[in-house]
Amino acid sequence: MGAFAINQLDAARLQQGLVDLEEKDPQRGKRIRERARASVGRLSPDFPGNPRTGVLDESAEAEERFVEFANDEPCPVLDPETGLCELYESRPMTCRTFGPPVQSEGGLGVCELCFHGASDEQIAACEMVVDPDDLESKLLEKLEKNKGPRGRTLVAFCLQ
Repeated sequence: MGAFAINQLDAARLQQGLVDLEEKDPQRGKRIRERARASVGRLSPDFPGNPRTGVLDESAEAEERFVEFANDEPCPVLDPETGLCELYESRPMTCRTFGPPVQSEGGLGVCELCFHGASDEQIAACEMVVDPDDLESKLLEKLEKNKGPRGRTLVAFCLQ
């Protein structure tokens, strides 16, 4: 639950995953696109960015608005009946790293539900290095250089 920002590399993976799913199971793919369009319709009026392109504004004011933006919006890729991700193999990096402690600009990010009652030392011992060779940023730079859209977006906007 809740809208979260993804980069254009995540968007490209999701888009390709949806194309692949549409070839195997057109009805499931159609349902995802319908959920994404419905989500974009709900999110567009207050979107802290350009609702036409789906690119988030990177200003400090927009970043602040995003903190409280769409926290109750379901991800359009989650099957509403099962709660399972229908594009699991193509999921964004945020989804791939949810749970284990991951270092970020703000320090060690931790899912409180996964580490309830654990000491700081125990949590630190479980730290996961997401991309030790920094391949994601190199691939993202190459993609944005060669393919158009730049900036962060949301799952719904890239799949509509």
